[in-house]
Order: sequence, then C-alpha cells, then structure tokens
Amino acid sequence: MRPTKIAEGIYSVGVIDWNIRDFHGYSTDRGSSYNAFLIIDEKIALIDTVKKEFADQLIKNICDIIDPKKIDYLISNHTEMDHSGSLPPVMRAIGENKPLYCSKMGLKNIQRHFPQKWNFHAVENGEELCLGNKTLQFIETKMLHWPDSMFSYLKEDKILFSSDAFGQHYAGYEIFNDQVGEAIMPHAKKYFANILLLYAPRILKLVDQIAELGLKFEMICPDHGVLWRNNPSEIIDAYVKWSRQEGEKKAVVVYDTMWHSTETMAEAISSSIAEEGVAACPINIRNSHRSDIVTAVLDAKAVIVGSPTLNNGLFPTVSDFLTYMKGLKPQNKIAAAFGSYGWSGEAVDLINKEFESMKLEILDPGLKIQYVPDNEAMDACFQFGKKIAKAVSR
Repeated sequence: MRPTKIAEGIYSVGVIDWNIRDFHGYSTDRGSSYNAFLIIDEKIALIDTVKKEFADQLIKNICDIIDPKKIDYLISNHTEMDHSGSLPPVMRAIGENKPLYCSKMGLKNIQRHFPQKWNFHAVENGEELCLGNKTLQFIETKMLHWPDSMFSYLKEDKILFSSDAFGQHYAGYEIFNDQVGEAIMPHAKKYFANILLLYAPRILKLVDQIAELGLKFEMICPDHGVLWRNNPSEIIDAYVKWSRQEGEKKAVVVYDTMWHSTETMAEAISSSIAEEGVAACPINIRNSHRSDIVTAVLDAKAVIVGSPTLNNGLFPTVSDFLTYMKGLKPQNKIAAAFGSYGWSGEAVDLINKEFESMKLEILDPGLKIQYVPDNEAMDACFQFGKKIAKAVSR
C-alpha cells in the first residue's frame, strides 16, 4: 500500500498484512495492518514502525515522500514487536544518532529487545515536543495494553496517535472509518474484547483523564486498522460502553460435546431462554474460534458453559476457552454450568471453580445429565433455561 496524506503535512506510511490469520491466539480472518505516521514540519517525526518482515516496505513508503535521513525524531508509542520489530533497519535508514522518543518503560523494553545503543529520550507524562508549527504531547497510558504504552497527541491538528487503543485487525485499502461504514464496528468490538477487555477499568479512568485535560479529537489514528476521522467520538463512546460491561439482555451458551448429549442439552437450554424473550446465542466451541466466542460474551449478561466429563475432567476445548476467557477478566456476568457424563460427572463442578476464580455470579450449582437426556432430563434443561432467562431479565 502506498503512503496516503491524511492531513496537511501528515502521512500514513504503514503497511497491510493481508495474510496473517492468528495474532497470539486471536483469529484475524480479515488480516491486519501495522500503521505508522510521518509528520512533516520544520522538524520531521516518524510515529511508530512496523513488524520486522515489512521494514523494507515501510522505508520505501517513507522514501516516496522524503529522504529518510531528513527525519529528526522517531516516536515509539509501544514496543510490542509488531510495532518495534523494524526499529533496527529504520534507525539505520534515518540515522542511528537520531533521538528515539519513548516512555520510560518503553526505553527498558527496547533495550531488552535490541542490543543497539540508540539515542534514547524517555518522556515524562505530558511532555511536549515542538516540531515547528506543530506540537506533540505525550500521554502515558500504562497497561493499555502494555506497561510501556503511550499516546502521542498532535495539539494543533487535534489528532491522537493512539497506539493499540481504538484499533481493529482489519486489512483493506480503505484508510478511514467512513470508507468502511458501520461494518468496521464488529472488528473494533472483537479487538476490544480480545486485547483490551482486561484493562477496562483503566480505560474508564483514561477517558476521564482526557476529559480533564480538555483534549479534542478531529482524528484518532490507531496502529491497526482504519483511522477514525468521521465522528471519532463514536469509538470512544463504544469503548466506554464496552468497558462498563453492563451487559445486554443476552445469554451466550458455550459448549462442546462428545456424543451429542451435551449438545442436546445446550439446544434445549438455549431454546428455553429464547422462549422467555431473552436473546440466546448457542456456540459450539469446536466450530468457533475462542476469540469470536469472547466477542459474543462481551456484551452478554450471562455466559453459560457446558462440557461432557472426559477422564474425570473438562473436555479440552472447554478448558481452553475457560482459560482464555479467565485471562480477560470479564465482569458483571451471570454464569451457570451444565453437562452430560457417563459415570463420574466432574465437569460441571470444574466449570464452577473456573467461574469462582473469575468472580462471576454463579446462578445455579449446575445441571448434570447422565448419558442421553430423556424426557425428564429435557424438562430439567428447559427449567434451567427459564431460570437463566429470569435472572438475565431482572
């Protein structure tokens, strides 16, 4: 992808990764992008780099606009390797003595990633860098989503370079959100659910901090996906909503099955929930990616998990999903467990232990059915579903 002018003196020079399909356990069916930005003023700054495999393309994009040697500053908002991996060749291209601006933790991270002795400048929170007619302000955003993360705010243009916040894993020739329309929001939601949900309390504090600083945004430029130039407050409002985790009138029923008995239970429970006027979303784990399931769970009021008992334990796919979800620390969820078994039946209790560790509200001790559900068992599933629906509706 060729560089694109996004505002006067400001260019998007990043790259598209059409082929990536997994991002540390998160499915990226639409690929991704690694965004970087060039600001040309009396002084010239490059904000962020890209994954190392794309270093040559980044440097070519810069060369299409200016000689890289004319760059005065390199700004590293975040040191994760999809944004810092190409630092060595980029620093060689611009001059290894040029100042490399980063957070204090970013300095530590880069020094651990690379042996080079670059000209580091670790910024203070709120510090400014004058480029001439334009001024960058650096805002510390620890644990959004790494300890080193920071924003760079171009004050005169009211443009926020937001690193891994407000992004989406989305590959496309479209640069701006209005070129994609509302179809971009599911990608933004999935990104939040799988990358930033864990840090929801910090996001709410950051939004308050930004309000206190009186910052206004004409554009938000994340390091992945499209740039928010049309009504950028839309994505901020969405982040606030998702961070509050208030939950909609929806129950996600997540399960796997061996000989269809747990599946039969899941379908009966889901049907009963829906009959009570609550949206029911049954998901067979084997046919869905964990990152898509977590996205469905994000705005649900209830998460119901079913597993057969295998070797006195959980079915492996269910264990995988629970481990993944636990790491993201969802809040304000009603939880319940169900499952079929042959002769021991530990799965339901093990699911509840996972719910306890997540501090979810366990609605019921759980529903266990031995072997194939008969009429009496099916009735128990319907009653179980009604109880869930009533709890979701309260």
